Amino acid sequence: MKKIGVVLSGCGVYDGSEIHEAVLTLLAIDRQGCEAVCMAPAVELSVVNHLTGQETGEKRNVLVESARIARGAIRDIKEISAAELDAIMFPGGFGAAKNLCDFALKGAAASINPEVAKLLREMAAAKKPIGAVCIAPALIAAVLGKEYMTVVTIGSDAGTATEIDKTGATHKICPVTDIVVDKKNKLVTSPAYMLATSISDVAVGIEKCVAEVIRLV
Repeated sequence: MKKIGVVLSGCGVYDGSEIHEAVLTLLAIDRQGCEAVCMAPAVELSVVNHLTGQETGEKRNVLVESARIARGAIRDIKEISAAELDAIMFPGGFGAAKNLCDFALKGAAASINPEVAKLLREMAAAKKPIGAVCIAPALIAAVLGKEYMTVVTIGSDAGTATEIDKTGATHKICPVTDIVVDKKNKLVTSPAYMLATSISDVAVGIEKCVAEVIRLV
């Protein structure tokens, strides 16, 4: 059975993984007859009240919070190597741009969690497929853009696209229900909630993204 890594960044759109995107990714992997291997870094995150949208001043552990989505079946990303995986997926949510890296604050000058960057570089070097949705393609661009000249999408947001292009990657406009495939780098991306107004549209894009990632294995 193919093993597909799923990198989570907390639990909740404003301070972690976007829950719809994470669950739809896990569902699509299961429907493809593959095994999801959930992982997250064990770092502290700032908590956002999802009712008000305001930071609470609390801190929580990204791995512990991500375990909520994974129903406890999750590992510290530092324990994972590319040799264990056939492919990897990155759901979105602000956690992808705040907890896995700081693209949300620094754009193209973002620094990346070293364990996340290490695994991404291992996957790219091994020519294993990588998928990312919503804002997560910006993370991929920040890590791999300069070396691999990757092609990604986050939909059509001009400001984010400009920062992605500064990384050495190329941004391509894409509708929410479609995907962008960088065949040379085995990289598949889709806009998800960067554009979506309904969970149904998110599901279509993510299902296509996961299916193509697995086809590229």
